Amino acid sequence: MQKDSSRLKRISEQIKRELATLFALTVKDPRVKFVTVNAVEVSPDLSLAKVYFTSMELEDGCRELEKTVNSLAGFLRRELGRSLSLRVVPQLRFYYDDSVVQGAQLASLIDAAVAEDMARAGDAAAAERGDEPDGK
Repeated sequence: MQKDSSRLKRISEQIKRELATLFALTVKDPRVKFVTVNAVEVSPDLSLAKVYFTSMELEDGCRELEKTVNSLAGFLRRELGRSLSLRVVPQLRFYYDDSVVQGAQLASLIDAAVAEDMARAGDAAAAERGDEPDGK
């Protein structure tokens, strides 16, 4: 069982690398710019590959981009078949991965909370010293 798992991981990584190259060099569709492949999950029978991607160019309209990339799935599968040495090339399903955007939003919330805590700590230290607050 472990051998199959490591094989699936190797195939997933190979598909990820090949798709990244195809998006960068082969795909000429102007609607698909700056697409980054984040992860690929391959089914155990190699019939389906779920490809998670992001695009730094647009945050809105990610569903439109997902539809556009899925419309290229046949072309990308054919190109993968030429470059991979697999008997069966899996069907490709593309999903927009918004975890990068969510991570950036979370980081900004954390930064804001830390800054607020630092400001409160500074106000508390000033009150202990008997300083007047800046606002008065």
